[in-house]
Amino acid sequence: MPVTSQLLRGLPRAKVLASSLLPCQQHQHQLGPITRQPASRRPSHVSQSLQHSRSYHTTSVLRSYILTPPQVNSILKANEYSFKVPEFDGKNVSSVMGFESNQLPANAPIEDRRSAATCLQTRGMLLGVFDGHAGCACAQALSERLFYYIAVSLLPHNTLCELEAAVEAGRALSPILQWHKHPNDYFSREAQTLYFNSLRTYWQELIDLTSPGEVPDTHEALLNAFKRLDNDISLEAQVGDPNAFLHYWVLRVAFSGATACVAHIDGSDLYIANSGDARAVLGVQEEDGSFSAHTLSNDHSAQNEEEVARIRGEHPPSEKKTVIRQDRLLGLLMPLRAFGDVKFKWSIELQKCVLESGPDQLHENEHTKFIPPNYHTPPYLTAEPEITYHKLRPQDRFLVIGSDGLWETLHRQEVVRIVGEYLTGVHQRQPLKVGGYKVTLGQMQELLDERKARVSSVFEDQNSATYLIRHSVGNNEFGTVDHERLSKMLSLPEELARMYRDDITIIISQFNPHVIGAQRQEGQS
Repeated sequence: MPVTSQLLRGLPRAKVLASSLLPCQQHQHQLGPITRQPASRRPSHVSQSLQHSRSYHTTSVLRSYILTPPQVNSILKANEYSFKVPEFDGKNVSSVMGFESNQLPANAPIEDRRSAATCLQTRGMLLGVFDGHAGCACAQALSERLFYYIAVSLLPHNTLCELEAAVEAGRALSPILQWHKHPNDYFSREAQTLYFNSLRTYWQELIDLTSPGEVPDTHEALLNAFKRLDNDISLEAQVGDPNAFLHYWVLRVAFSGATACVAHIDGSDLYIANSGDARAVLGVQEEDGSFSAHTLSNDHSAQNEEEVARIRGEHPPSEKKTVIRQDRLLGLLMPLRAFGDVKFKWSIELQKCVLESGPDQLHENEHTKFIPPNYHTPPYLTAEPEITYHKLRPQDRFLVIGSDGLWETLHRQEVVRIVGEYLTGVHQRQPLKVGGYKVTLGQMQELLDERKARVSSVFEDQNSATYLIRHSVGNNEFGTVDHERLSKMLSLPEELARMYRDDITIIISQFNPHVIGAQRQEGQS
């Protein structure tokens, strides 16, 4: 099949059917080559005016602009990051050997965010993927704040008291988290004081609610952290700020939205807290060396019948046909759980009141003034996570957390197979599939030669997340990376890129089976 035909198969849909807030322009130079708002986020009348120019650009770009392999690698590796857990006396005593992550933008700028940190006051590692919509502001806030809320929720009563005493006395605070960040994973410096004050109020309330010697429950800590941060995002937007920039920023965070999928790994205890349609999948190595996928999260979308029933049950029977329409919340929003998105949570009166007192930039944005149809009994949306617990086993070799841009292009079993083969260096000899296409003997020989070359050669990627993105974007109908297809997908003009794929963000954590096995034996003895 020609590459042009392959590219035109099935276009992903935007997550929210509305124009976005102003993108995070001040940081766009850090986030790859895409620099303008994508067509799929524009109002419909703008999109229609671009249809003729799109068809023209599609023809010219797809036929003439081929990136070289070094150029492709430069794009794919621009945001890759890796971290290896330090060894002690030559031994790795952690159940996590390390992790690798990467991002590939489709939106302009990218609306996904990622975070990784080690808990210093307690134990464990936190990994998270945040998929933004209607702008990047909410996902950016989550990437900076959610792990602090989780870490504070996990602190025992006495440690919380020590934190508060240090602040009261003006002493330096002991760090709570050790961040593992790519240089592009920035912090919003202007908002740090605001964020700290909200976090402090939270731990003050935890001090009042807990008792000395009480050990926090991880499940409850994750649940409370998600709900409290979303509540703080809403409250900060309602209260506003004397600083004009901060006032505008907190409103952008609240009126945009983001899903979150977070892993907390402590020894052999693995918790997944998920709100939205990002996904966590475990790679399990079977006795024959092959890998199988064990999904640890449920997508909160219209394809999840239990989720649809939950939402319908929270509203009157008269709204049964309108609360979920065209597989979207109120016909607009694809994820059925998310942070921010106050347009689906606040009353109409509160929305109008906050906007009327807000900065002029908001009055110029049609999205903020738009009230969803059939909006009768808010809130319609929650950030409350669904939490899954899994006791790690020696055969559990790695965890993949990915935004929905990954899962739209690859099945979870294929994801696990690709990562498993990368990490072990062993390719499972699957029967050669040609997807129902007519293949000549010459083409079949080329495919077999390519397979042989891939088995015998070393991988060109030094990062498993990069390797997975390469397959996600460049796989052809035969399940192998087609450089021509990959090149053309990466060279699509910015107004077209979002029509063919979403932002892709991936974190892959590799486990230490020897440590996990020893920990399980200790627990059983």
